[in-house]
Amino acid sequence: MGNKEMIGLALAAGMGKRMNSDLPKVLHEAAGQPLVLYCVDLMSALGATRKIVVLGHKHELVRAVLPDSVEVALQPQQLGTGHAVMCAAPLFEGFEGTLLLLYGDVPLLREETLRELIKEHEQSDAAVTVLTTMLEDPTGYGRMIRGEDGLVLKIVEHKDASPEELAVKEMNSGIYCFKTPLLLDALKQLNNNNAQGEYYVTDTVQILKNAGHVVAAVVADDPDEVMGVNNLDELAKVNDILLSRRT
Repeated sequence: MGNKEMIGLALAAGMGKRMNSDLPKVLHEAAGQPLVLYCVDLMSALGATRKIVVLGHKHELVRAVLPDSVEVALQPQQLGTGHAVMCAAPLFEGFEGTLLLLYGDVPLLREETLRELIKEHEQSDAAVTVLTTMLEDPTGYGRMIRGEDGLVLKIVEHKDASPEELAVKEMNSGIYCFKTPLLLDALKQLNNNNAQGEYYVTDTVQILKNAGHVVAAVVADDPDEVMGVNNLDELAKVNDILLSRRT
């Protein structure tokens, strides 16, 4: 994994309105464990020197299940993924190493996939390295647009994509490795000039690209690994996959 220090940052502030429950989404259990603990376990397995989780809705309930080694940042209003990272930024200001961005509702990621992401990030000397996957039907997801050299040109949101871009099957998982100082610079340039009025962490990728930095990507072979849980059907599917991995 190299000798560089790494911070693990997980976004886990969402309410999870589609879960039909007042419980914070990341406290719903899959295979006997709250969703949020899967990403914390991964950070530990990868040797993260610090583990930070961004909490929002009913944060005290989520805090209660987190190990003492986890630092918490609060996102009082949910104004997008970029805003969530901004809320945590004071905790990693001045950090020179790698920041791995994960999500509290994506429990199927494998340690070896993330090791590959971190390795590519270090070897390519990229400002940011994106975890992607191929989907037969990537409708609704941001597409990875690559140049002839295989490097990432841009990530295009589905609604903004041209017909040619919509034909691309490679989608953005939203999981990234960043050079932390460059991420902090990019966060300062984020704006919320979009239909939702939110700050998107995806926009930092374009900001870094426009500044002339390298953006790399690694493809996860199994699309299930990057599947988020947004409703009870997806929770049931994730639960089944986790249990099947144990057999």
